[in-house]
Amino acid sequence: MIRIREIRVLDPESRLDQVLDLELREGRIARMAEPGILEPGREGQEELLELDGRGLVCAPGLMDVHVHFRDPGFTYKEDIFTGARAAAAGGFTRVVCMANTEPVADTPEILRSVLKRGEETGIHVLTCGALTKDLKGKELTDLEALKAAGAAGFTDDGKPLLDEGLVRRAMEAARKLGLPVSFHEEDPRLIAQNGIHRGEVSRKLGLSGSPHEAEDVLVERDCRLALETGCKVVIQHISSARSVELVRRAKEAGASVFAEATPHHFSLTQEAVLQYGSLAKMNPPLRTEEDRQALIRGLQDGTIDVIATDHAPHSREEKERPFTEAPSGIIGLETALALGITNLVRPGYLSLEELMRKMSVNPARLYGLETPGICPGAPADLVLFAEEEAWQVESFYSRASNSPFTGSTLYGRVHATICGGRIVYKLKEF
Repeated sequence: MIRIREIRVLDPESRLDQVLDLELREGRIARMAEPGILEPGREGQEELLELDGRGLVCAPGLMDVHVHFRDPGFTYKEDIFTGARAAAAGGFTRVVCMANTEPVADTPEILRSVLKRGEETGIHVLTCGALTKDLKGKELTDLEALKAAGAAGFTDDGKPLLDEGLVRRAMEAARKLGLPVSFHEEDPRLIAQNGIHRGEVSRKLGLSGSPHEAEDVLVERDCRLALETGCKVVIQHISSARSVELVRRAKEAGASVFAEATPHHFSLTQEAVLQYGSLAKMNPPLRTEEDRQALIRGLQDGTIDVIATDHAPHSREEKERPFTEAPSGIIGLETALALGITNLVRPGYLSLEELMRKMSVNPARLYGLETPGICPGAPADLVLFAEEEAWQVESFYSRASNSPFTGSTLYGRVHATICGGRIVYKLKEF
């Protein structure tokens, strides 16, 4: 049994925001009361762990709908256990893995093996099934069999789909199955070098880069197809102001379109490449300040529903290659909450409750999962953090360290993460 004393309970689902005592038992929230009402533990009862929650916020455990745990096939970058540890350290109790493993998660057998290993991590690990066989964009997988094996949704993330007829068939099939389809929106036919925006910085470096049009053309297509098919569609890691407007219009027209924004896209711009080199290389790339502000407006008005990290571990050796040869992507689980507080809440763009909604409630609804809440009887999946605490990013629980935020001072530090009533992460000082 765990008792948390005098903690600010912030539940975006019920709009509760109050200092309370919480009691957790058998994996669930057993009791909640004003401070001092819950009686102290008695001798002979089950073992009681008491935590001092003064100065901390307790919110529903976070959910990241877009992570790469590289398992199976690329475990020198990350494996499902190191990835889960990084997630817990960032306050996440649920994650959705992408299918671009080796072998690809395009069969029920591979998908079930990922889920089985995920059960051993201490957090809830879900995974998407591949949309096309071997991520080649030619032939649909057996979506029905993948759903039966436990797929949370379908995606070829990392591999944009160019065949509109195939995309339409995929959406029609996924709609019948009631699962979302997530799309990586970059048309390679318009890209000279990926990982860097085509603009002022790319010109300084002598690179042609990736224009926002490469994203916009596929977002426009998939918003239209979502409206026509009725499929629940996710626009992954949106980065372009034009794409944000396309999603806004699609929602207004009645399409079931959702959009993700990553912490790096709402925190950084193309200039970061000059400072951090390949540590600021990702697909889609960091774009202009105008694009960054458009993402923030999209987060404010609900056009962008979800904050997701696109946690993409790579080895140090890979990232130290010349810029054009280094792989794209950064890790993000351990800094996501703090970047949201530092760059969205503190400047006044979002309230803390709104941030929690985009990092817990909305992701769960997107995948049709039990909405996280804080009330008696609810699962004890919680994050405890100090909203105002400044801390310096120095090391990671992830196997990888490819982050441009290393050395940065951020606000909002996770002190503990509880999943199923068990502490899966606890800050040493807490």
